[in-house]
Amino acid sequence: MAYPLTRRHLWTLALPLAPVAYAADPVPAAYPVQPLELAREMVGASHANFQKVQALVGARPSLATAAVDWGFGDWEDALGAASHVGNRQIAEFLLSNGARPTIFSAAMLGQLDVVKAFLTALPGAQKITGPHSISLLAHAKAGGKAAEAVYQYLDSLGDAGSPARPPLAPGDIELLTGVYAFGPGPSERIEISQRNGQLRFLRLGATACNLIHLGNRTFHPVGAPAVRVRFSIVPGRTIITIHDPGVVLTAVKA
Repeated sequence: MAYPLTRRHLWTLALPLAPVAYAADPVPAAYPVQPLELAREMVGASHANFQKVQALVGARPSLATAAVDWGFGDWEDALGAASHVGNRQIAEFLLSNGARPTIFSAAMLGQLDVVKAFLTALPGAQKITGPHSISLLAHAKAGGKAAEAVYQYLDSLGDAGSPARPPLAPGDIELLTGVYAFGPGPSERIEISQRNGQLRFLRLGATACNLIHLGNRTFHPVGAPAVRVRFSIVPGRTIITIHDPGVVLTAVKA
């Protein structure tokens, strides 16, 4: 049913619109997506810097669930960072601020009933690895004495730890390390270095990641078991070929 406009209605319609409030600072182009740099800072700090974690979460509570891809899909969230290094203080703080618990955080915190219930619901889950391909058994070991019962239980399963990997052939580290080019630009470079006998992959502007040897100069980056990094030796050249879902990249050692 329609009602006739009264003088009061007409007066209300004539009121000026309220002034529009604009942001004091320019709004980032990606807003409302949180800045990648902030997520990196949060996850990095969650390994060991409790004061920084408190400050970041205090300013932006959603950072308690921050996650970042360190390369090739090696995703790590803030709680995962605290869990694999055994930082109980940071892990408990993140959980109290909305972080999502996982079997990895439960293993590090010594929550045996949680771990057992998880493996009952999903048999074989003890073989799933966390960020950087760190095993569930290693998370329990990082939890120290408080997680000793979890460690013993997982160890008894026989397959909750990292499998043995074939060693590199003598001389391969020197042969494979170096800078590889896949184009003329300065950013079209891959550096293969080594630390403690383990090869590491680095592209300019990214974060170095360890390579896990599978045999025959074939590797996968940590946290990315579906990716293959293969080295081949031809007369006068060493070539690296990366098979990443959607990307095949070949580069030649300079």
